[in-house]
Amino acid sequence: MAQELAREVGLKVRVLDEKEMARLGMGGILAVGAGSSATPPRMIVLEWQGSQKGLGFRGQGSAKKGGKKNLNREPRIPDALLVVGKAITFDTGGISIKPAEKMGKMIFDKCGAMAVLGLMYAVAKLDLPVPVVGILSSAENHISETAYRPGDILRMYNGVTVEVTNTDAEGRLVLGDALAWGIEQYNPVAVVDLATLTGGVVVALGKTMAGVMSNDDDLVEELTAASDAAGEVIWRLPLGDDQRDYIKSDPADIVNSGGREGSPLQGAAFLSHFVPRDDSVPWAHLDIAGVADSDKDLPYYEKGATGWGVRTLVEWAAARAAGR
Repeated sequence: MAQELAREVGLKVRVLDEKEMARLGMGGILAVGAGSSATPPRMIVLEWQGSQKGLGFRGQGSAKKGGKKNLNREPRIPDALLVVGKAITFDTGGISIKPAEKMGKMIFDKCGAMAVLGLMYAVAKLDLPVPVVGILSSAENHISETAYRPGDILRMYNGVTVEVTNTDAEGRLVLGDALAWGIEQYNPVAVVDLATLTGGVVVALGKTMAGVMSNDDDLVEELTAASDAAGEVIWRLPLGDDQRDYIKSDPADIVNSGGREGSPLQGAAFLSHFVPRDDSVPWAHLDIAGVADSDKDLPYYEKGATGWGVRTLVEWAAARAAGR
């Protein structure tokens, strides 16, 4: 589907298969996808270079607030926004299997990446003068003799080692590799990831708003303004050393799950290990588990998958293009 949409609107598309990801050392996404030989993992990369017409975005990203630049390397696409989405095409929970009740709704565990796909289609159709890179990090979390296990030690793309304590905390593993690789490849001016990451965010915030955790106050302000304009609601949750303490590991650098306490915060703390720790790249994590699908019709959405986040991301990209 991503390839078809890319051809339709003029996006550049690249698909990393399991062989390429193994060569790159993406131990997280490969572990999650190892249990499903029928549908092996894929990392789908979509690039929009930005229209050369209109507002002339080039060069604005480093100057506007929240637009700090990492100048260690020449960016592959100057001033790009990077948006990364979790696409677990079906989530059994793996060996840490989910309850049977409502497991069928796990078809919606790809909604973060579907929002990224919607964004990329929209920015191209709108011909926005802002370069955007979207990564869909995709795997099926299944149970088989080749599935990854609690107790495994994984080495991620950036060298961080992860002790697997719960195979149902898989989304952060596919996101971690995508974030680390995407930031290294594109040296973006800002990064946003979206994921149906935790049930805990639904307990905390319900079904009407997403949680946002970030290393950059200005970026949160931008996303809040965009979500307000889009009619979508985000609520900031904390991220710091207290949250990172939950995921410390003895045999590895970190665990992929430190238990139930503050589970949405643990998810963001985990992901913070895959963005520059000097905060040179503004980054925000959106946990959309409560808003990605709905059991009833809502003012902006029909029952089912909502596409939550597409409107907010398009508003954010358009504001960046306009220098707001």
